[in-house]
Amino acid sequence: MRTYFQYWRDMLRCAFTGSNVYYAWIALLVLLTASGLAVYVIQLRVGLAVTNLTQQVSWGAYIANFTFLVGVAAAAVLLVVPTYVYHREDIREVVLIAELMAATAIVMCLLFVTVDLGRPERFIHFLPFLGRLNFPLSMLAWDVIVLTGYLLLNLHVPGYLLYQLYRGRQPAKAAYLPFVFLSIFWAISIHTVTAFLYGGFGGRPFWNTAIMAPRFLVSAFASGPAILILVFVAIDRFTDIEIRESIFKFLRRVISIALPLNFFLLGCELFKEFYTDSVHTASAEYLFFGLFGHGLLVPYIWSALAMSGAAIVIFSTERLYRDRRWLIAGSALCVLGVWIEKGMGLIIPGFIPTPTGDLVEYTPSAGEFLICLGIWAFGALIFTAMAKVALAIQHGRLRAQT
Repeated sequence: MRTYFQYWRDMLRCAFTGSNVYYAWIALLVLLTASGLAVYVIQLRVGLAVTNLTQQVSWGAYIANFTFLVGVAAAAVLLVVPTYVYHREDIREVVLIAELMAATAIVMCLLFVTVDLGRPERFIHFLPFLGRLNFPLSMLAWDVIVLTGYLLLNLHVPGYLLYQLYRGRQPAKAAYLPFVFLSIFWAISIHTVTAFLYGGFGGRPFWNTAIMAPRFLVSAFASGPAILILVFVAIDRFTDIEIRESIFKFLRRVISIALPLNFFLLGCELFKEFYTDSVHTASAEYLFFGLFGHGLLVPYIWSALAMSGAAIVIFSTERLYRDRRWLIAGSALCVLGVWIEKGMGLIIPGFIPTPTGDLVEYTPSAGEFLICLGIWAFGALIFTAMAKVALAIQHGRLRAQT
């Protein structure tokens, strides 16, 4: 028990000590988190009236971020599989960072769902014995289970491995390897269930597509590795830990396959929407070309496609991606492009027009923006702290004092 408390004490000390640049980064994240929390307190008091959500468009920026982050969490499997199944020792050095990123993404997902509820005490309806989960009939119940389970898996595996390394002991495979293989299948399930959640709304024809789950997974396998590249570039630049070039090469290859495939699936969807020219094309027409003079999202979706297209060019051109600056630019464009297409470009048009024909546009309010920014900052804060501790333990700088 004494070692356990010492472990937490040493972790906290390691997480919040560093250079002046590190302190400035932590201070910025704390400030942004506090700003978002302050606005959220106002939302708790006033209600969702501080947002631009309406009866016609009841899901907005909060659920858009939730959808994107579920994909980021699922993408961790791309490093888990080559590490534990194919025994890639170079990727083993950074796989814990990917698993911690997945755990952080799930925490952020739960926070976005919480702020979207308006009244967080309603979460009691999802708790066993206190509420009615309505499992297995409700897709929302499935989503709660898979997200919570995936969070626990991605906390247990790196948590156990790091604790054993901290104590200088060899981890027992039976204590973590079964959970690793379970997490591989669970990662696919979290984004599949989320896609089924949207596709199950019969009154929202924009979401009623059989390729929703494949599109979700493919886009996740593009944006997730892009975020990991940005994280590994930051580690390589701002710490004395060197990330192997083979890891960047692996992630580049994944993106160069997944991103064009995402374009292909989007093209299949657009063919189905526009070639049939049925009444159900109204949502897609609003998104890509505008409808009856309303076209708020048109510049966003075309910008997203342009960003993704530029990212494909960068990741397919050796002369470009070998330059670290172009690699960073391509990864950022990939993340932004997928976020817009998969977030605002998917959620909002599903509500426009309504089943009764109303056409009410939506754009996030300043309050929503600050709350979203606060959650992203909080996620970056806890990920920064966990990654710093994990790297210190992995490289032998943080060990139990005997």
